[in-house]
Amino acid sequence: MSPAIATPHATTAAEAAVIQTLPLFEMMRMRAATTARRHPTLGFASDEPGSAWRWVNQFTHTHRRLGPDDREVVSPNNDTVYSNAWIDLSAGPVLIESPDMGERYWTLGLLDAWTNPFAYVGRRTTGNRRQRTLVHSPHWHAEVPADVTHTIAAPGHDVWLIGRFLVDDDGADAERVRSLQQALRMRRLDGRNAAMRVDTALEGRDTRTPSAQLYRATVDAALRGNPPPEDESLAWPPDHDALEAALPAVYERLRNAGQPHALGGGWAIPVMVRTHWGDDHLTRARIARNFIGALGVDEAMYPTAEVDVEGRPLHGSKRYELRFPPGRGPRVDAFWSLTMYRRSDCLFVANPIDRYSIGDRTPGLRIDADGSLAIRLQAEDPGPGVNWLPTPPGELFYVVLRLYQPRAEHLERRFDYPPIGPI
Repeated sequence: MSPAIATPHATTAAEAAVIQTLPLFEMMRMRAATTARRHPTLGFASDEPGSAWRWVNQFTHTHRRLGPDDREVVSPNNDTVYSNAWIDLSAGPVLIESPDMGERYWTLGLLDAWTNPFAYVGRRTTGNRRQRTLVHSPHWHAEVPADVTHTIAAPGHDVWLIGRFLVDDDGADAERVRSLQQALRMRRLDGRNAAMRVDTALEGRDTRTPSAQLYRATVDAALRGNPPPEDESLAWPPDHDALEAALPAVYERLRNAGQPHALGGGWAIPVMVRTHWGDDHLTRARIARNFIGALGVDEAMYPTAEVDVEGRPLHGSKRYELRFPPGRGPRVDAFWSLTMYRRSDCLFVANPIDRYSIGDRTPGLRIDADGSLAIRLQAEDPGPGVNWLPTPPGELFYVVLRLYQPRAEHLERRFDYPPIGPI
């Protein structure tokens, strides 16, 4: 995440072009970082070591919650395990098969190449029973088989599917979720495996500002299958020298951009999108760089605090408390959690109790006698009987209050978020 500051800035034409197209580049970088080199039955996508060829239309899974050693995704959550897939519709539609999920929270969020969270499969939208979901490109027209339960028209050829499955522990419950994840399938309409090989042409783990040559080649390739949204005109590309100057300026600007939606009490929400970013290119770019993969607000909201009640940056050298008054805790239909991140790289920080989030499902969560809920944010152990979320010693940090299936009070921005106060 970024400091909550904003400075006046005159945007050049080249910078505007980068701001507009940056989601395409970052999505292609994530495709390179999160797709598999090897298919379980079809083998490696390439025999060449270090090749950028990967498999798409194939699920990959994490069977444990992410921790401080995981660096591929910024601001990751610590409540769910992920099932990831990049869908390529250039050779035809893809059929997603999902098993009965029981009563568990789960969602498959679909993002187009411009980071619009345009569709969902899961508890909130399609339920928890066994399903067969057909995803097709905007120009595909054919008869849909009778056993298909849902149909989704994608805006372009490339779709990032991010599945989230709530898991209560890293033991027995994680094993139950593992069996659900492994039952997910992607097929063609004729029953064949849908897996395809693609050349990602990127080193996905390199999160530095890209060169002008790499940026332009990546965006040009992405545009061929993913034209801008219908209501969006594109001025692309700028000349090489202008692009080379614009890239570091834009990436630095996005790192320092302020949060756009203040909620009071030092809280702001970086993502207030439902299914489409519209013409807010700057916020779309900022989210693509700092918070990529975020869901729309009907599925999840992410109020973020970077400062305390007095407006000072949160710092691991100090002690803080977040207190929800009686009956005024987060209002959700699924679950909520508060997650801690180091501000320098937007990642988890190792701590003595291996706790990176705390929430309504945390074992032993203590409610005070008056019904209030207090959470202590500090680096050192506060002792027994305290709801403790460890902070990074001596470093700036921020917290994200994740709200899954938030209720109207949050969606309509009527909820009173308590400030984080120094002790």
